[in-house]
Amino acid sequence: MSRAYALIVWVHVLSALIWLGGMIFFALTAPVLRTVRDDAVRAALFDALGRRFRTVGWICIAALLVTGVAQLQIRGWWGWDVWGDAAFWRTPLGAALAWKLGLVMFMLGVQAAHDFRVGPAAGRATPGTGEARRLRRRAAWLARINALAGLALVYVAVRLARGG
Repeated sequence: MSRAYALIVWVHVLSALIWLGGMIFFALTAPVLRTVRDDAVRAALFDALGRRFRTVGWICIAALLVTGVAQLQIRGWWGWDVWGDAAFWRTPLGAALAWKLGLVMFMLGVQAAHDFRVGPAAGRATPGTGEARRLRRRAAWLARINALAGLALVYVAVRLARGG
């Protein structure tokens, strides 16, 4: 394995660790913020943490996409000669890659909905209102779903790295 390829894989894995680790951290620790009794303070904490992690998360997503494409190119899995080959997708390797790409697309959609629609709406809602609670619950569920999809993605990535 070349040093360049090792660096690409390292950046890919590190970015995945930060993004998924952050999601899992929030899922396991954010409930502590519910103990803050002042609605405005609790909302401000959620908003500040969410904004900060959104920036970090999307930087990691960009790195994952760039390094993921680079790995596909290096392995010879990029281009219509592979993507258009139905026989490739029926192999264990092709099936694992299909699952990984599908999960990536799903996670990008969920993350975008959370970060650019539901999360900001929850941050704008008046703290303590039914609307704010509804939007925060929806944002929390989107984050949990994405974290679970991320765990599935790690499993599929291990399968892919081991040949399908």
